[in-house]
Amino acid sequence: MLLLAMLPAVARGEVLPSAVQTGMPRRVIAADSSTKTLASISPDGRVEWKLPCGAIHDLHLLPNGHLLYQDGWTNVVELDANRRPVWTYDARGNGNADRPVEVHAFQRLANGTTMIVESGPARIIEVDSASMIAREIPLTVKSPSAHSDTRNARKTAAGTYLVAHEKDGVVREYDATGRVVWEFDVPLFGNEKKPGHGPEAFGDQVYSAVRLENGNTLIGTGNGHGVLEVTPEKEIVWQIGQRDLPGVVLAWVTQVERRSNGTTILVNCHAGPEQPQILEITPDKQVVWSFRDFTTFGNSLPVAVVLDP
Repeated sequence: MLLLAMLPAVARGEVLPSAVQTGMPRRVIAADSSTKTLASISPDGRVEWKLPCGAIHDLHLLPNGHLLYQDGWTNVVELDANRRPVWTYDARGNGNADRPVEVHAFQRLANGTTMIVESGPARIIEVDSASMIAREIPLTVKSPSAHSDTRNARKTAAGTYLVAHEKDGVVREYDATGRVVWEFDVPLFGNEKKPGHGPEAFGDQVYSAVRLENGNTLIGTGNGHGVLEVTPEKEIVWQIGQRDLPGVVLAWVTQVERRSNGTTILVNCHAGPEQPQILEITPDKQVVWSFRDFTTFGNSLPVAVVLDP
């Protein structure tokens, strides 16, 4: 036994921590398109489980413990608590067999249907457990692209739909008929657009928008390298810029979340292996938690669920 204890952890067959966290340790479920991996990382930084995964731009942990994710641009999958598929949706159905379609956003709704946002057909559909369309909402798209019409979208408590239109650079809010009831054009702040995906790039290719309890909208600006909180009157009342956080450089800011304690979670994609992939920020822009794992994941981690221990 003494000789076994003296061996390196790898030789003893132990699973070594892959993640580095600062602040209160959390459990993180995330996915990365470059490593083609969906995985859960424990608070001590070890891989709890991992699965192969295709291209992905959205991810949800459901109240029943199931996981709703995507495996490629046209397949949405629900896994049970044992990570067995219990429901799948193929976006190439429902009239899309002969036209380009990609899915970059979806959401399980309170009535049990699933909202699917289709780039290409430019529509939101709500489908039942048999994948039949229960509702269809047309989208307004000024620069059509099956890959870039939309990124994340969420149905609000008021029954409207907040959609991040990546290529248009605009967040639009729709009612149940498809009428635009509010929109926000993501500003360039006087800067010129620059191509690429990393910190050197710049633009208004917005990724996400979430309606807050105070009525404001929290926006992940994609290659705008930041986060905006915007009032219904379109006034920016809080924001994080690319280099506002000490020691951190933001790149493609994807998903954002406002926590009940007032902090903001953001996902920092394409920023490079020296930068955290997920951060938690206080209202006065202090980093109170960060996550980095370039062993399990890589430089294309756009989605994460952050769970307190």
